[in-house]
Amino acid sequence: MTYRVLIVEDHNLLRHGLRSMITALPSYEVVGEAREGKEAIREALSLHPDMILMDLSLPGMNGIEATAQIKRRMPDIRVLVLTVYKTDEYVTEALRVGADGYVLKDASYDEFVIAIHTVISGKKYICPDVSMHLINDFLHRGDTPKAVTPWNKLTARERSILKLVAEGRTNRMTGEFLNISAKTVEKHRANLMHKLGLRNAAELILMALDMGLIEHANHSSHGVNAVNGTVNGANGGSALSSDMSSKKPPDGTAISLE
Repeated sequence: MTYRVLIVEDHNLLRHGLRSMITALPSYEVVGEAREGKEAIREALSLHPDMILMDLSLPGMNGIEATAQIKRRMPDIRVLVLTVYKTDEYVTEALRVGADGYVLKDASYDEFVIAIHTVISGKKYICPDVSMHLINDFLHRGDTPKAVTPWNKLTARERSILKLVAEGRTNRMTGEFLNISAKTVEKHRANLMHKLGLRNAAELILMALDMGLIEHANHSSHGVNAVNGTVNGANGGSALSSDMSSKKPPDGTAISLE
């Protein structure tokens, strides 16, 4: 039997490398590739792969949200998350929406192959680094109060809107992407800024960078002035941007869930 694999990764070099590694394995073939979440859903519906290699850091719809929608429609498809993130929020969110495995991008080739074979056989796989991190967190959970992070303050919808707006989408564009009205986007946007204590668009972008929701390149060409920090939030809003070259973003982009 030949297992059919869909690769979802926005970085060309890594995507091509994954294709080479998968096709070199006996009984595996790559049947498609996608660069962002919505494309991943379309390809999954069209190709019906046995397994999806899913990056979490994707432009537009992220890997968590894409995994959730794919699993709701096609629960038999195995999803192996391949990411740089090993914090509790990402791991637990990925597993909660139905991911079958979780492996880090700095894993060895042997570990990567083990993860693929384990997940395709119907079992769950979590790489050792992530497993140890989760165990240590669980064992020491009662020692100190767990801090409330910006991530935990936001609803799934607010995370989605924060990411999309910080990428430079207007309220109207964000609403079209999420199939909601611009007025609803404006309301969620106001709520999330209040929860996070943000006063303007420049601070919103910095928060999205700190949370790993966007990469620097995603917003560098859009239009908000980071000096005066003005925001036009009504019926479409203004596109966002800023020269944030002095701010080094975290690797990858992060997640939201409807």
